[in-house]
Amino acid sequence: MSTITGTTSGVSAAVNASAAATVANDTLASNFTTFLQLLTTQLKNQNPLDPLDTNQFTQQLVQFAQVEQQLKSNTQLETLVALQKSTQATQALGYIGQTVAIDGQTSTLTANGAGWSFNSPKPATATINILNSTGATVYSGNYSLNAGVQNFVWDGRNNSGVKQPDGDYKLSITAKDASGQSVAVSTEIQGAVDSVDMTKSPPVLLVNNTEYALDKIKRVVRSASSSLF
Repeated sequence: MSTITGTTSGVSAAVNASAAATVANDTLASNFTTFLQLLTTQLKNQNPLDPLDTNQFTQQLVQFAQVEQQLKSNTQLETLVALQKSTQATQALGYIGQTVAIDGQTSTLTANGAGWSFNSPKPATATINILNSTGATVYSGNYSLNAGVQNFVWDGRNNSGVKQPDGDYKLSITAKDASGQSVAVSTEIQGAVDSVDMTKSPPVLLVNNTEYALDKIKRVVRSASSSLF
């Protein structure tokens, strides 16, 4: 069953930041009013033969205005950050229950096997290793890769033909081209989004018992075609 983990800390932080900004603005406005009152009093009572230096109080007016604008800019930036976090949370919640393709190496072995897909930029000869949760290699084989996206299915048996227990397994590929140069092969897995952890910023998705950031998602797959393997 899909679950959602949430928190109110972000809301509280936004409220506290907004309250602090309001207090700062109120204080600044009060100080500015007091400054203008003092300045007006000085102008009224200045010695005509020795008037106040206009440059000095003009500079003070400019400084007050600059501080006021900076406080307003900070408040607006805080609002934009809060909106961005809200958008990320809404986007993450939309993935609940969806089957997604994600950049990753870990897939879950079930009765139907475990599957991955990978993309090779050019034809290559590859050694594919499958590791269990402890990091031990349970299967290793040599394969010829074509250029482009292709799928790989593991039936869950090690090199001795012994069926391995269900769980999470990691696929590792080492590939070389015809000239012996290393070829970088990217891997991806598919799985249903079981939950969203909104306590983290940005939120992360839980797929096959592994956490992934939103930027790791490559595409959303229709339920009818949720299994490529």
